[in-house]
Amino acid sequence: MNNKSTKLREAMKQGAVMCPGAWNGLVASAIAQAGFSACYISGGATANASGYPDVGLITLSEMCKTIREVSDASKLPVVVDADTGYGELECIARTVVEYERNGASAMHIEDQQFPKRCGHLDGKTLVSQSAMCEKIKTASENRLSPEFVLIARTDARGVDGIESAIERGIAYREAGADMIFPEGLRSENEFAEFGKKCPGLLLANMTEFGKTPHITTSRFEELGYDLVIYPVTFQRVAMRAVTGCLQQLFQNGSAQGFEQQMQTRQELYDLLHYVPGEEWRFSNK
Repeated sequence: MNNKSTKLREAMKQGAVMCPGAWNGLVASAIAQAGFSACYISGGATANASGYPDVGLITLSEMCKTIREVSDASKLPVVVDADTGYGELECIARTVVEYERNGASAMHIEDQQFPKRCGHLDGKTLVSQSAMCEKIKTASENRLSPEFVLIARTDARGVDGIESAIERGIAYREAGADMIFPEGLRSENEFAEFGKKCPGLLLANMTEFGKTPHITTSRFEELGYDLVIYPVTFQRVAMRAVTGCLQQLFQNGSAQGFEQQMQTRQELYDLLHYVPGEEWRFSNK
């Protein structure tokens, strides 16, 4: 797992790294097959897959199970959402250890108060800057490897404005964060301003239907960002397909009309590295 953290750091030196979101091992395998060099696990997408909204209901154990599946299936560096850290300082210490042990290469914690909400919704409340700095310091001191990438997310833009977000980003970096994640920025100009005033490793969240307009990865790189996550993008794609085909099945009583939209049996087997009749073996490579 330390080696994957190193790989992530080396990849970011070559340019902005795209991290599509995976909510299980099968999706993670598809991300790797498509040629991406890292993937992301969203707390919101993991909650959605369990039938819950993104309000911090997923537990540490549930997230660790997903981390193991995604890391094992993809063999890629995995960046993971840790929400508000599952509690106070003792919980933060355990979180960073458990995330690393289960295969995460990086994690981010945020400065919202619990119960949290999606970063692109209004009505958020923040913990104090000093309280968040204590969380970051605790996480930094308890990581198993110095290569593990510790990311601090601030939601201050939507609460107190861009200057407050920049102030917090600088403080969080000084507290021990390797990378800063400014959530909910609303224009290229804001991303540029944040990058200029809070220099160092930066993460951009390119989610849909939120505060941030569509910006390409190459443009984010020009603006100074090293990691670009797509947290719920492919879950949204998948669920639109699922719900549409369910409606057709309900109406027509047959799946024949949408069979051409399906992944074939052979395509699934190829993704799983499975050959019928041959013994399947797990690989760490």
